[in-house]
Amino acid sequence: MSVKTAISSVVLASAVTTALASMVSAAPLTKAEASAAVAAHKEKCYGVALKGQNDCAAGPGTTCQGTSTVDFQGNSWKFVQGGTCTSIKLPNGKHGSLKAI
Repeated sequence: MSVKTAISSVVLASAVTTALASMVSAAPLTKAEASAAVAAHKEKCYGVALKGQNDCAAGPGTTCQGTSTVDFQGNSWKFVQGGTCTSIKLPNGKHGSLKAI
């Protein structure tokens, strides 16, 4: 096996590993994960997640967890400590919302 072939194989293996990891992180929250968040007194807060860091519901063109396409996307949500959502101040002068923005 030549050095070029060995390097190509390593690059390919790395790309496959990255793709698989991305698919896992984009999976919807399981029922157990959602139940655990509710039990910990968390609430869904829309518009506060950074790009790619939402917990779910990222709107058209996205699948779910980790798929928001912009920071503070109004139709994506993140679990936050209960009772704090609407007090979260966003850079655009708005606040977090308990409903999709």
